[in-house]
Amino acid sequence: MLFDIDGVLVTSWKPIAGARETLRVLADRQIARSYLTNTTTKTRVQIADLLSEAGMDVSADEVITAAVLTAEYVRDRYPGARCFLVNSGQIGEDMTGIDLVYSHDVGDDATETPDVVLLGGAGREYDHLTLSRVYDWMARGVPVVAMHRSTAWNTTGGLRIDTGMYLLGMEETSGRKAVAVGKPAPEGFLASANRLGVDPEEMYMVGDDLNNDVLAAQVVGMAGVLVRTGKFRQDTLDRWATDEFAMQPNFVIDSVADLPELLGL
Repeated sequence: MLFDIDGVLVTSWKPIAGARETLRVLADRQIARSYLTNTTTKTRVQIADLLSEAGMDVSADEVITAAVLTAEYVRDRYPGARCFLVNSGQIGEDMTGIDLVYSHDVGDDATETPDVVLLGGAGREYDHLTLSRVYDWMARGVPVVAMHRSTAWNTTGGLRIDTGMYLLGMEETSGRKAVAVGKPAPEGFLASANRLGVDPEEMYMVGDDLNNDVLAAQVVGMAGVLVRTGKFRQDTLDRWATDEFAMQPNFVIDSVADLPELLGL
């Protein structure tokens, strides 16, 4: 089993009803689990600790984050690069071997051009000056690597816009494209299967995002399970269902609490 975290198991790190019980059922049946998240505000250890505090038995090595995948990408494509990181949260622990300069540590008058710009999760760090710098570098050809293209995430206070929302405008006006490493790119899904030692066809992916989670997992061969919690929107699913040529989710359930029944457990 592969799970998205935010909107599937927790909302603002508070457990979604039935999530703890579902994970307990899977553990009792010795069904291997992994967790793939675009969350970039916290490290793998912090995420595992928060889930454990919420009553879910999750270890750090079961969690694959967009930061971990991005570090692997940069080490492979831009070894030794000086990277300007815009992100809400200190995640250097998950990006070993990467020369990071955090945007909030750079003064207003700094002019040194980085080798690579890294965009993590959106937050207060995405201010006017910082976004202007990123846009200027992007327009001049500095590579931009985004940890994900998520446009929003759900909180107990409502939706919050995310990195993808800013990328859309900068790409459109600069005429250049950023590379996105996290979901829906296939690397994370394949890394999850590899960690469990199984083929993607032997896995289920459970997510609240039709495109980034479920359909992206189905593209690599996994069975997709869409839950009606988190950022799920019925109108999105309805629009998708009217397109006879569009891929459809394999399964749709009300919440992760219904997963054991779906699996016949």
